[in-house]
Amino acid sequence: MKKTKIEFKIESVNISDKKGVQKHRVEEVELVEDFGIKGDAHAGKWHRQVSFLAGEGVDKMKEKGLELQPGAFGENIVTRGIDWSQVKVGGKVFIKDLILEVTQIGKECHDRCAIYYAAGECIMPKQGIFVKVLKGGRIHAEDSGYYSI
Repeated sequence: MKKTKIEFKIESVNISDKKGVQKHRVEEVELVEDFGIKGDAHAGKWHRQVSFLAGEGVDKMKEKGLELQPGAFGENIVTRGIDWSQVKVGGKVFIKDLILEVTQIGKECHDRCAIYYAAGECIMPKQGIFVKVLKGGRIHAEDSGYYSI
């Protein structure tokens, strides 16, 4: 099987202390092995420790007239240069010394949460991904990384 390597840049890092709400931008985050982002409501010993969303998808929502801030869809990390809906479960994400494993692509929204009502629709169910932290560390906006399978 041919290896795929897709480079990306981090546009923002975002956290929240409650689930189901928009996240807010922070300068840096600490990803903890087998836990997620320190201080984020979604962290824990499960398969959806950290979420990613492509900034290009957010741009398409802004073109519809929505005013959106980073974290509007509940995503932890907004990137540029990669379509996360095209990656594969089991693929690895590398940022600096961090290693993350893709565990889920998209998600089912059972209820219309604050994110849906604020943005008009949610793109996380189709365009977002979730990862588990295999090797932790600190990341900032403007850091670069790559996805590989």
